[in-house]
Amino acid sequence: MSLFPDLAETLPDGVHLWPRRLSHSAQMALLDDIARTLEAAPPYRPQMRTGAYVINRMSNCGPLGWISDTRGYRYEPLHPETGRAWPPIPVELARIGADCARESGFADYAADACLINIYEACGKLNLHRDYDEADFRWPVVSFSLGADAEFLLGGFKRTDPAQRLILRSGDILVFGGPSRLRYHGVRKIFPGTSPIDHPALPLGGRINLTLRRAR
Repeated sequence: MSLFPDLAETLPDGVHLWPRRLSHSAQMALLDDIARTLEAAPPYRPQMRTGAYVINRMSNCGPLGWISDTRGYRYEPLHPETGRAWPPIPVELARIGADCARESGFADYAADACLINIYEACGKLNLHRDYDEADFRWPVVSFSLGADAEFLLGGFKRTDPAQRLILRSGDILVFGGPSRLRYHGVRKIFPGTSPIDHPALPLGGRINLTLRRAR
């Protein structure tokens, strides 16, 4: 159950959530695609501007990939460790993402980047805004696979109160329009809650795929 009795009534304008949008077989097929993607673009741990490394491993697919190091946050066409181009976004992932974006009011959505965030059982993600894209008219489309996560949906200042949602495997979340620059993050993972078992998933953790229009 959601933390809220009627989630559709409480989500802010521009935020759309489809609980269990992906069937079990669709989730497994996507993870098969992601496993092949991670063979071509091995996960790595980004370094922040301060020099510290983030807790979660990640990778990318698509023409552009999001990276971070002491030079800052940005999109680049090459993997920072292998120097190779990112593999393409899996066809079915791009199709489902475009469908959800269209159903959310964003026609002609075509992602050119997909972040693959790998959360171990102890993973989390501090409140942040997705601010490195060139055009904020396009939404972020987020896929949850694996263990449940407590997702924080904040306001337009880091100190604004945050709404807490539980994202489960197969859920798809779209945020754009007036909510495109809201702060958001992952407070905690709930190990042992995944309804699927796939070698690509970290033990007790989850994978989050976020489609972006970077340029």
